[in-house]
Amino acid sequence: MLRISLVTLGVENVLAATRFYEELGLRKSHISGESVAFFQLGPTVLALFGREAAQEDGNAAGVWTGNGGITLAQNVASEAEVDALIARAGAAGATILKEPQRAFWGGYHGFFADPDGHVWEVAHNPGFTLDASGAVILP
Repeated sequence: MLRISLVTLGVENVLAATRFYEELGLRKSHISGESVAFFQLGPTVLALFGREAAQEDGNAAGVWTGNGGITLAQNVASEAEVDALIARAGAAGATILKEPQRAFWGGYHGFFADPDGHVWEVAHNPGFTLDASGAVILP
């Protein structure tokens, strides 16, 4: 079975990106350093790694032409939580791409880009159940 245990974002400056995510409330692991940072996100780990180093490490320079069109997302329990997290991201230096609003699929969401251009969606989906840890339980 395929699972995602770690998501690595290629960033321009690991220390600056680390500060951004810390301002959003994440706590880096003690095994983090100047060239890589790790954050526990429930059962998944978010890693920050230098963009050029990541391309070299994965031998991916020929296929990486941008951010790959990936959107990272966090589902939250209420519309108020969407508003609060989007506001916190903006205060930390994110670019707000879409202010929180009703979504065509019946929920409520907003989008921001971190300082390296990685796109995040923050959403409240009334069709998803969240467990005590905040993990999505699909219907």
